[in-house]
Amino acid sequence: MRVVGSETIRGLATSLGSLVHHSARGDALTSARHQSFIASRLLCGGIALCVFPIYLALVGRPSLLGAIAFLWLLSPIAIAVLVSRTGRLATAQLISGVNFAGLVTYCAWATGGLVSGLLPWLVVVPLEAALATDRRTVVWSAAAAGLGLCVLAVLTGLGLVPALYALSPAVFVFIGAASAMAYAAGLVAIVQLVHAQSEGAVRASEERYQLLAEATNDLVTRHDDKGRVVFASAAAQRLLGEPTRRLLGDGLFERVHVSDRPAYLTTLSRCRANSESLSVEFRVRRAGSGEAATYTWVEMQCRSTQRADRGKRDHAGIVAIIRDISGRKARETELLKARDIAEGANQAKTQFLARMSHELRTPLNAVIGFSEVLNRELYGSLGEARYRDYARLIHESGEHLLGVVNDILDMSKIEAGKFQIVRELFDVASLINSCCDLMRHTAEKSSITLKVDVAPGIPKLAADNRACKQILLNVIANAIKFTKPGGWVRVSAHVEARDVVFTVADNGIGIADQDLPKLGRPFVQANNSSDSGQEGTGLGLSVVKGLARLHGGSLELRSKLGEGTTATIALPLNAPVEQVEAPSHPLKVSAA
Repeated sequence: MRVVGSETIRGLATSLGSLVHHSARGDALTSARHQSFIASRLLCGGIALCVFPIYLALVGRPSLLGAIAFLWLLSPIAIAVLVSRTGRLATAQLISGVNFAGLVTYCAWATGGLVSGLLPWLVVVPLEAALATDRRTVVWSAAAAGLGLCVLAVLTGLGLVPALYALSPAVFVFIGAASAMAYAAGLVAIVQLVHAQSEGAVRASEERYQLLAEATNDLVTRHDDKGRVVFASAAAQRLLGEPTRRLLGDGLFERVHVSDRPAYLTTLSRCRANSESLSVEFRVRRAGSGEAATYTWVEMQCRSTQRADRGKRDHAGIVAIIRDISGRKARETELLKARDIAEGANQAKTQFLARMSHELRTPLNAVIGFSEVLNRELYGSLGEARYRDYARLIHESGEHLLGVVNDILDMSKIEAGKFQIVRELFDVASLINSCCDLMRHTAEKSSITLKVDVAPGIPKLAADNRACKQILLNVIANAIKFTKPGGWVRVSAHVEARDVVFTVADNGIGIADQDLPKLGRPFVQANNSSDSGQEGTGLGLSVVKGLARLHGGSLELRSKLGEGTTATIALPLNAPVEQVEAPSHPLKVSAA
């Protein structure tokens, strides 16, 4: 018998489940509430259908009022269909409570008023509404039942109640009370069914939660509204070497490093107050005490389980996942150490180059000076022509080496932030003409035409005159160096927006696309530079880039292999005179 009963209940639950709207099937508790509501309404309508034949047998053909009452008794079935089709349970519960109270009041009025056998059904109205999870529905249903009782009392007192049917009052009272008890029993059965389903859903949810919490290697904790731990997974033993019970209450907080406790508490407080997901890193003590105590870095990701319901919040608390990140922290520490070592090495390199440049300048000046004396034969003829060639080679090599040393020194100062920019107002056209006059002899020796094109009306530039001259000389020298005999180099200047733009273009050997991004780095040259028969250190563009950056400007290169190169230097026109360093701009390169 017990097996048959279980199968019957299971089949009934399955049938009711098929009537639940699809929007309510995702959550077990919500689905159970919909099932109970639909079942109670179908039960009420079913009782009405069962009573109607008895009514016909005892009373006979119903009057108009009786027919209206019977049709009204079938309205719960329509409400059940409404919930099944739309899933709007709260609205249907409110409609049902008021409708039920009105129906009972009408039927009681039609069958004797305060002496009607249907009067016990007014007690069932708030009881049936208690199945709803909405307190508003219960209040409205109880109010409607009370109002119905008052209406019956008034109508009975005024003598506006129809005469009783030809039926014994005792029999009628018995039928009314029995039907009310049957309906109440049905409600109790439905409540038990919903309660069993709810318990099963909660138990299954807790089992899944427990299984997930115990299976993961991360520590899962649950905190109350005060931040105290009310649940901790078994990973506590693996992570902290402590049994779960030792983390409950304030156990976890007491193991957080003292310096990290403010961040820990602030995160929990913000997570609960704002209902947002947050994460925090802190150190937590592993098992041990005194000198044996060790701390490990963990990351806690917490999420509030509060849910807003008509402006109110429940007190579910916070769920947190705590993960060991000591390995990541160790790697971060190693990276920081490596960065510090690299920065130290770079600084040492810069200091070494600066010191060596200073040390090399003195003997180089002597070599250049004495080679110039020999080359001019100031103290007498050298005799052999070969000696004059040697002296000339020594002088040229010394000049070249001194230029390299000067570039290294300038580059070292720029990288170390010690290159001082002294701004002054000067004429742009005079600067360009001066630089071209210095480089014209070199260009003519290589049969290269040097052109100058300065736009009229360029205002005076507030910049370091010496640095700007060095920028132009380096770029013009590069253009001449990598342009074949018979070619040309054009130097121009114009105002663009708030910048003075210097352009040095040539029709030389050009630069390959893959080499353009490399230029501007110290000691880097394009691979195809050997085609010109010239050698270099690759420091020139590095110095130009650094000096332009110190002015708040930029250097841009455009080139195409075999067709030439264009270097564009943009310097701010109205930079403040007292400014020493400006925001850096990267070297821009693009193919022509």
